Amino acid sequence: MVSEQTFAELGIHFKIAQALGEHGYTTPTPVQAAAIPPALAGRDILATAETGTGKTAAFMLPALTRVAELPVPGIAAPRILVLAPTRELASQVTQAARKYAKPLRMNIIDVVGGMPYGEQLRMLSRPVHVVVATPGRLIDHIDRQRIDLSAVEVLILDEADRMLDMGFLDDVERIADACKADRQTLLFTATLDRRMSQLAGKLLRNPERVAVESQATAINVEQRLHHADDMDHKRRLLMHFAGQEEVGKAIIFAATKRDADALAEELSAAGHAAAALHGDMDQSKRNRTLQRLRTGQVRLLVATDVAARGIDVRDITHVINFDLPRSAEDYVHRIGRTGRAGASGIAVSFASRSDRETLSRIERFTGATLAIHTISGIEPQRAFSGGGGRPAGRPAGGRGGARPWQRDGGQGRPSQARAGRW
Repeated sequence: MVSEQTFAELGIHFKIAQALGEHGYTTPTPVQAAAIPPALAGRDILATAETGTGKTAAFMLPALTRVAELPVPGIAAPRILVLAPTRELASQVTQAARKYAKPLRMNIIDVVGGMPYGEQLRMLSRPVHVVVATPGRLIDHIDRQRIDLSAVEVLILDEADRMLDMGFLDDVERIADACKADRQTLLFTATLDRRMSQLAGKLLRNPERVAVESQATAINVEQRLHHADDMDHKRRLLMHFAGQEEVGKAIIFAATKRDADALAEELSAAGHAAAALHGDMDQSKRNRTLQRLRTGQVRLLVATDVAARGIDVRDITHVINFDLPRSAEDYVHRIGRTGRAGASGIAVSFASRSDRETLSRIERFTGATLAIHTISGIEPQRAFSGGGGRPAGRPAGGRGGARPWQRDGGQGRPSQARAGRW
């Protein structure tokens, strides 16, 4: 459900509202409608919202509006600081902020790993309004006294749960301590567990609680499960999907950087437009790879979890879990790459016998039992049971339950096998 108000009616700076209108954005999403008014009023925000809900605008628009209306400080130091877990997400937030703030002529920079120090020092030597940074690189500049955060009016933590997962808790707390004591803090997270609640308790003062149900992103995603006997079986399944016309653009998740490279090479050798994305690639190559995905030069992106975090490509039709993720939360983040902004998507997972417990955790967390499918000629040689999944076609409860199977898609058929031992 979207808001009936416009951005201007929410109180966004009129120049920013005009710029949004020129880009076709007039109606706020639910998270924007809920978060913007209290943020404009100066309240701290604790928001649970996943990628694809419009969260970037939910925190950037009120922050830019508030800072634009404040007196110019006596020092040339940033007034808004955004922390993001990965370089890709930081880059996307920077691009969005520049688009929103273009009529205000604000200087917005990103400070991330993988970028030459000389270039960052040149950017930091000039007056800066907004800094978007990854915690590790920003701490480096703080330790070397290359950046002054004492004038930060608004501190924003984007995907804070992911920053904790990546071990940045101490860095985040140090960075917050370097900002103004009476700053406003906006914290956005996909999950709210005990660690996140403790961090929020330290950083936020009487926050406004904003929650956008994760079903808003998962309900449009059909989730399918293919049992695989071994690694070779997985590869044959992947090659089948890669050759289907129905698979427009897909993100394929691999467990390691080496696996991502190997699968991308195999797909390319088979004639598919494929590329890998992982943390060992330098920033310029990662940016080029993502741009090739957006323009259609790459159709199949093989990625690791950390590298894919924050990818914002709207026309991803499929997510393929070649390897299941370590956590159920990561599974939800993965399938959120498709089915964006109300579009439908398909998430396909390959699971072997060793994945039984992981699969059970995913099904408990999502509340959905994945529909088991098979592909003619590539069926598993064993019957499976005891590790999750259900024959396709039976109704499924919970978030993202699969739709009735359609045989004409060429992407497999519902399993009719009797349950046996997995």
